[in-house]
Amino acid sequence: MVTLFASDSFAQKQTFDLLTYTVPKGWDQQTSSTGVQLSTKDPGNGQYAAAVIVGTVAAIGTSTENFHNNCEKLVKGTVTVHEKPAMQEPQRENGWDIISGQANYTDGSNKGLVTLITASANGKMISVILLTNSANYQDDLLSFINSIELAAPPKNETKPPASVATEGKDKTSVIGLWTDNNLETTGSFVNGMPQYTAGYRRKEYAFYPDGTYLFRTKQWITLMKEILYIYETGTYSVSGDQLTIIPSKGRGGWWSKSQNNTKLWGKLVKAAEFPLEKVTYSFGIKYYSGSQQYALILRSGKTTARDGGRSNAPSETNEYSYTFREKSASLIDNPPGFKTGFENKPFTSSAQP
Repeated sequence: MVTLFASDSFAQKQTFDLLTYTVPKGWDQQTSSTGVQLSTKDPGNGQYAAAVIVGTVAAIGTSTENFHNNCEKLVKGTVTVHEKPAMQEPQRENGWDIISGQANYTDGSNKGLVTLITASANGKMISVILLTNSANYQDDLLSFINSIELAAPPKNETKPPASVATEGKDKTSVIGLWTDNNLETTGSFVNGMPQYTAGYRRKEYAFYPDGTYLFRTKQWITLMKEILYIYETGTYSVSGDQLTIIPSKGRGGWWSKSQNNTKLWGKLVKAAEFPLEKVTYSFGIKYYSGSQQYALILRSGKTTARDGGRSNAPSETNEYSYTFREKSASLIDNPPGFKTGFENKPFTSSAQP
């Protein structure tokens, strides 16, 4: 067996399905054929906490897809979540790909924090959901997480599909603006909440009807003296579930932060190396009903400099996720006097090259 996190618990373990755990002291436990629910509450002030273990079921695809699917069915089917979960770096443990994330929720008049942990392997997945409306139970929940151990996954010939299945309502075209916006965090939590800085990392693809595209990225990190900005233009083609991107030109650099306002651009410090890579992705467009958002999922057989860090587990094909921005309003601004040649280009069929 392997622990999901380092454990310091010496209490007697209990086992359900492939998962072993320790019940926090004073908590109630209810077990069924499909899962386990642990809970505690303070009737005097309405504070509560719960941990739900969902037994092994068939996986729908990659570990990332499994996590998002569980977020829709297990989390948003129980409480109301208005934001994308703050996801942690994927982990590989004892043959399992483990993805976890947290988000704020409301449940009637209650407000709290929900954590989802999904482990995937060999066409199977097992999940744990934690909910609490009080910081008073954080120690109990942490002890519970630290006590969890997973047995080796059962063997199964089922493998994720080679390409991403396109699904959703009426959004089947890549035309439009697709973004990946990540806020910088301190790496610490207060009352279970991630602490954010003023920094961010932003990437976006703009695909136009005439077969051209614009890619831009901007990084404004609090501990870095300079701002990174890169853009790339070229052409793209779609054939079935294959999206090929052919860059023609690109430019990038490091800019200083303004002395008067570090949020603003300063001067160009140096050019940034940025290779122009022709890449063919397997792609799909997924619709998440809970957040009512479309996501463009790109998969590549190799890591690309353009997309940067993957959004899924290391054992899987490189996967990158970009959210459709309905109003086509970019959150990335160009450095002073900088032109890409695609400024204000519309996403309509009347667009000119």
